This record gives sequence, structure tokens and C-alpha cells, in this order.
Amino acid sequence: MLPIFRFLPQAAAIVALGASTSAFAQSALQTQITPQMRSEARAVMQACRADYDRHCSDVTPGGGRILACLQSHAGQLTSTCAQTLPRAQALRAGAASAGVAPK
Repeated sequence: MLPIFRFLPQAAAIVALGASTSAFAQSALQTQITPQMRSEARAVMQACRADYDRHCSDVTPGGGRILACLQSHAGQLTSTCAQTLPRAQALRAGAASAGVAPK
């Protein structure tokens, strides 16, 4: 899994679960992550991959740190990535509200 994917709420939630979470809890979490969320997350990842490599590859994934890093470089991002970041933030906020990502 690419580290940039972890800044996205659905991936962050799955990664954060780790091996210690029961199969039942993982199943419940996965039902809260819609196919649309996954699709949007992939689009954000593709739009920001080069920017992640250039500005944030040394950031430890998890807890929204990569998204925060990308946002801190807003003036240096490609237009494609910059246009996608508001949606990435909305996805993360929605996942945090649903309890599937850290707040």
C-alpha cells in the first residue's frame, strides 16, 4: 500500500485497525466505507501522488499527517492536487464523524 493512500479516511481507518481488531469490527468498518468513498479516495491519491513524492514522502502516515503536509504546501502543489484537497478533507472529516478515522 502506498503511504499517500493512508491520508485518505477510509484507508486510514483500515490501516489503524491493525491485526488486533476483531473480524466483526473490521467487517462493520468496511460496511461504513462506501464504494463511492473508495473511488474518490483513489482519485485523490492519483491527483496528488507526485506532490506527495515531492513534498511529503518523509511524513509518517496516519492521523491525517499526510493530508496536513499537503495542505501546508498548498502554494507549491500541482493544480490537479490542489483542486482535489478540499474533497480529501471532506472525506476525512466524514470518516472521523462516522468514527472510522481519528478526529
